[in-house]
Amino acid sequence: MTTLFVILIILASAVLGLIVLIQNPKGGGLAGSVGGFSNQLMGVKQTTDVLEKGTWIFGALIGVLCLVSVFFIPRSAATSSGSATDATNATVPASTPAPANTNTVPMNTTPAPAPTPAPAPAGK
Repeated sequence: MTTLFVILIILASAVLGLIVLIQNPKGGGLAGSVGGFSNQLMGVKQTTDVLEKGTWIFGALIGVLCLVSVFFIPRSAATSSGSATDATNATVPASTPAPANTNTVPMNTTPAPAPTPAPAPAGK
Protein backbone atom coordinates (compact mmCIF):
# COMPACT_ATOMS: atom_id res chain seq x y z
CA MET A 1 0.00 0.00 0.00
CA THR A 2 2.91 2.33 0.75
CA THR A 3 4.28 1.72 -2.75
CA LEU A 4 0.96 2.81 -4.24
CA PHE A 5 1.08 6.10 -2.34
CA VAL A 6 4.70 6.72 -3.38
CA ILE A 7 3.82 6.12 -7.04
CA LEU A 8 0.76 8.41 -6.84
CA ILE A 9 2.75 11.18 -5.14
CA ILE A 10 5.52 10.97 -7.77
CA LEU A 11 3.01 11.05 -10.65
CA ALA A 12 1.10 13.99 -9.15
CA SER A 13 4.38 15.85 -8.58
CA ALA A 14 5.46 15.29 -12.19
CA VAL A 15 2.11 16.51 -13.53
CA LEU A 16 2.23 19.54 -11.20
CA GLY A 17 5.73 20.36 -12.43
CA LEU A 18 4.61 20.17 -16.05
CA ILE A 19 1.57 22.36 -15.40
CA VAL A 20 3.71 24.99 -13.69
CA LEU A 21 6.24 24.98 -16.52
CA ILE A 22 3.52 25.36 -19.18
CA GLN A 23 1.96 28.45 -17.55
CA ASN A 24 2.76 31.90 -18.87
CA PRO A 25 4.21 34.42 -16.46
CA LYS A 26 1.40 36.60 -15.14
CA GLY A 27 3.22 39.74 -14.21
CA GLY A 28 6.49 41.57 -13.97
CA GLY A 29 7.28 40.51 -10.41
CA LEU A 30 6.84 43.22 -7.79
CA ALA A 31 6.54 45.97 -10.37
CA GLY A 32 3.63 44.23 -12.08
CA SER A 33 1.65 43.82 -8.88
CA VAL A 34 1.75 47.51 -7.90
CA GLY A 35 -0.66 48.78 -10.56
CA GLY A 36 -3.68 46.50 -10.52
CA PHE A 37 -4.97 45.77 -7.06
CA SER A 38 -8.54 45.37 -8.31
CA ASN A 39 -7.99 41.99 -9.94
CA GLN A 40 -5.39 40.63 -7.54
CA LEU A 41 -5.50 39.02 -4.15
CA MET A 42 -2.18 38.91 -2.29
CA GLY A 43 -0.17 39.19 -5.51
CA VAL A 44 -1.99 36.44 -7.45
CA LYS A 45 -4.34 37.33 -10.27
CA GLN A 46 -7.73 35.68 -9.86
CA THR A 47 -8.05 34.04 -13.25
CA THR A 48 -10.07 30.93 -13.91
CA ASP A 49 -7.94 29.24 -16.53
CA VAL A 50 -7.44 25.49 -16.57
CA LEU A 51 -3.74 25.59 -15.76
CA GLU A 52 -4.20 27.56 -12.57
CA LYS A 53 -6.99 25.26 -11.41
CA GLY A 54 -4.79 22.28 -12.24
CA THR A 55 -1.98 23.77 -10.16
CA TRP A 56 -4.23 24.10 -7.12
CA ILE A 57 -5.80 20.67 -7.60
CA PHE A 58 -2.52 18.80 -7.99
CA GLY A 59 -0.89 20.76 -5.16
CA ALA A 60 -3.77 19.86 -2.86
CA LEU A 61 -3.69 16.25 -4.11
CA ILE A 62 -0.01 15.93 -3.21
CA GLY A 63 -0.66 17.36 0.25
CA VAL A 64 -3.59 15.04 0.90
CA LEU A 65 -1.70 12.00 -0.38
CA CYS A 66 1.25 12.80 1.90
CA LEU A 67 -1.00 13.20 4.94
CA VAL A 68 -3.11 10.10 4.24
CA SER A 69 -0.11 7.89 3.43
CA VAL A 70 1.08 8.22 7.04
CA PHE A 71 -1.87 6.11 8.19
CA PHE A 72 -0.99 3.28 5.81
CA ILE A 73 2.71 2.92 6.66
CA PRO A 74 3.17 -0.20 8.80
CA ARG A 75 4.54 0.45 12.28
CA SER A 76 7.33 -2.10 11.88
CA ALA A 77 8.62 -0.24 8.82
CA ALA A 78 8.50 3.08 10.66
CA THR A 79 10.49 1.83 13.66
CA SER A 80 13.19 -0.14 11.84
CA SER A 81 15.05 2.37 9.74
CA GLY A 82 18.21 0.34 9.18
CA SER A 83 19.76 -3.08 9.56
CA ALA A 84 21.46 -2.08 12.81
CA THR A 85 18.13 -1.45 14.50
CA ASP A 86 16.20 -4.21 12.75
CA ALA A 87 14.63 -6.48 15.33
CA THR A 88 15.22 -9.63 13.29
CA ASN A 89 18.96 -9.05 12.89
CA ALA A 90 19.71 -7.65 16.34
CA THR A 91 21.37 -9.93 18.85
CA VAL A 92 20.54 -9.29 22.46
CA PRO A 93 23.12 -10.48 24.99
CA ALA A 94 21.90 -12.50 27.92
CA SER A 95 21.15 -10.20 30.80
CA THR A 96 23.18 -10.76 33.94
CA PRO A 97 22.18 -9.27 37.25
CA ALA A 98 24.37 -6.51 38.58
CA PRO A 99 26.64 -7.59 41.45
CA ALA A 100 25.44 -6.61 44.89
CA ASN A 101 27.46 -3.80 46.37
CA THR A 102 27.95 -4.40 50.09
CA ASN A 103 29.85 -1.18 50.74
CA THR A 104 26.94 1.17 50.29
CA VAL A 105 25.97 3.80 52.80
CA PRO A 106 22.28 4.51 53.29
CA MET A 107 21.16 7.91 52.08
CA ASN A 108 19.62 8.97 55.42
CA THR A 109 22.41 8.52 57.99
CA THR A 110 21.32 11.21 60.44
CA PRO A 111 19.49 9.89 63.50
CA ALA A 112 15.95 10.97 64.11
CA PRO A 113 15.65 13.81 66.65
CA ALA A 114 14.70 12.79 70.16
CA PRO A 115 11.15 13.66 71.15
CA THR A 116 10.91 16.72 73.35
CA PRO A 117 9.30 16.22 76.74
CA ALA A 118 5.98 17.85 77.38
CA PRO A 119 6.24 21.03 79.45
CA ALA A 120 5.37 20.70 83.11
CA PRO A 121 2.14 22.33 84.17
CA ALA A 122 2.67 25.71 85.77
CA GLY A 123 0.68 25.65 88.86
CA LYS A 124 1.53 27.25 92.05
